[in-house]
Amino acid sequence: MCGITGWISYDHDLTARRPTLEAMTETMACRGPDAAGIWLDTHAAFGHRRLAVIDLDGGKQPMAVERDGRTLLVTTYSGEVYNYRELRAELTQLGHTFRTSSDTEVVLHAYLEWGEAFAERLNGMYAFALWDPRTEHLLLIRDRMGIKPLYYHPTPDGVLFGSEPKAILAHPSVRPTVDAEGLAELITFTKTPGHAVYKGMHEVRPGHIVRVGRGGVTVKRYWALEAREHTDGLDATVAHIRELLDDIVARQLIADVPLCTLLSGGLDSSAITALAAKALAAQGSGPVRSFAVDFTGYTENFTPDDLRGTPDGPYAHALAEHVRSDHRDIVLDTAALMDPGHRAAVLAARDLPNGFGDGDTSLYLLFKAVRERSTVALSGESADEVFGGYRWFHDPEAVHADTFPWIAAGLSARFSGGRATREALLDQALLSKLDLRGYQDRRYREALAEVPYLDSDTGLQRRMREISYLHLTRFVQILLDRKDRASMAVGLEVRVPFCDHRLVDYVFNAPWSMKTFDGREKSLLRAATRDVLPDLVADRVKSPYPSTQDPRYTEALRDELRNLTGDRDAPVRPLLDSGALAEATADGAANDIRPGAELVLGMNAWLRTTGTTLEL
Repeated sequence: MCGITGWISYDHDLTARRPTLEAMTETMACRGPDAAGIWLDTHAAFGHRRLAVIDLDGGKQPMAVERDGRTLLVTTYSGEVYNYRELRAELTQLGHTFRTSSDTEVVLHAYLEWGEAFAERLNGMYAFALWDPRTEHLLLIRDRMGIKPLYYHPTPDGVLFGSEPKAILAHPSVRPTVDAEGLAELITFTKTPGHAVYKGMHEVRPGHIVRVGRGGVTVKRYWALEAREHTDGLDATVAHIRELLDDIVARQLIADVPLCTLLSGGLDSSAITALAAKALAAQGSGPVRSFAVDFTGYTENFTPDDLRGTPDGPYAHALAEHVRSDHRDIVLDTAALMDPGHRAAVLAARDLPNGFGDGDTSLYLLFKAVRERSTVALSGESADEVFGGYRWFHDPEAVHADTFPWIAAGLSARFSGGRATREALLDQALLSKLDLRGYQDRRYREALAEVPYLDSDTGLQRRMREISYLHLTRFVQILLDRKDRASMAVGLEVRVPFCDHRLVDYVFNAPWSMKTFDGREKSLLRAATRDVLPDLVADRVKSPYPSTQDPRYTEALRDELRNLTGDRDAPVRPLLDSGALAEATADGAANDIRPGAELVLGMNAWLRTTGTTLEL
């Protein structure tokens, strides 16, 4: 896993612009702490920061293919292609020769053999650029589910690109600017595919190729969810899902560096950990290493709410004991969550204050601790989107609401256990201008217009196909981006087996009645993995990623809001509702201020540290 960046300019000689490219590349150092590389040509400049995972000595980048002293193709590549060994064998039979054992070189030769169609052959998580000096064309390619990020910014004579916005913003011609639409995108839980929040910048959509030439920029889709008749019966469906999971996990255990799993004790992470333990045992290696996050006193003083009914600790320990993993709890306290340095690191990693507050900080600290013992981690992320695990999948009111179901369910408030909203402290005139509800509605209608249907999709089945599509193309992007940024901020590669496109495509087309055949959430996943799980874990009710319940955390946020009130130079102050701010900071005020406070404090730090201009 790595950080990539680059610059295409058809009107300038980029061989003289090394300092600019070096500055852009340096912003990706967190994503690639092991090595740095620069490649310059007249109209193309590539930068690369490497996190060495496969072929530690031979996989250096940017990487080129040359023939008879002529450069045929160059790439700066981030990710893992899990079927690279099969592709390499096929390409070898077709006459290609390889000088390294890396998947990067396989990608280069696959393009030389099959052209743009090669992307359809890749299984993995990836975001990369290919420059063909023969045609002077650039291709930007992103994996099907959008596991790895990739952004681009068209210029008058080419394009700038990078794994994260910060790489593009390091170019002297780009200024960080956010307009009203960008601010609405930031505040709402919509995650519009292709939208980068910053004005003039775009995100390469999952499953898409962006082609850049002298004539401009064109976008092509190479993969999308399709509606197909599901002809397998229940037993065959469960068996096929297990077969896919066994193959997926085995492939994603390939690494030349220490590897582990992230274990919460929920069905998703427990299934991945158990299958990984099983695969490693079959290989004669192991035990699997696992990590869980916890908070000081969280299990002992846990209070159930309408989102989390049980603490993770006992379930994570039960699974760890069941598979005999080398397990470690990473225990965090409120001081660590409120530490200004940690929160600044999270904001720098995210580029935007659009996260989950203490949930983002704790994830960053978890990954930082994991990185001390492992370089690669397998995660249970995305199983809820694939198999229908969130509570609002099973809430008729949220399902039939005429908006995104997670918004109907009040996610931002429920995540922190309260009733407040993210926009609670913002000025009413600003909110009127942003028209967040109207913005959400437009994005919702756009998403619905994309949904593929079968003629047989009627009633609840039709609606649940829509709900699944919304989650697999919108909601999952929020969580994948969060996990990528937090992990790569500390040089940890996190793999997400449940995002394998074969599994996603298969389960997407299974009827909703089959996905809930036992009357519960994630019925198919539970049935497919029950044999490797203890009953305590297999039967556990879904519980989201934990959030601290320490009242001192809320009070610390309130104190920061009070300090902000007294800071006349605080850049966020013109955006705030003074009355709402006074109410939130008053002695004895209600405790459900966290979503609004975390957004406002994050926005203030973001505006101050990045110099972002708001064009409202």
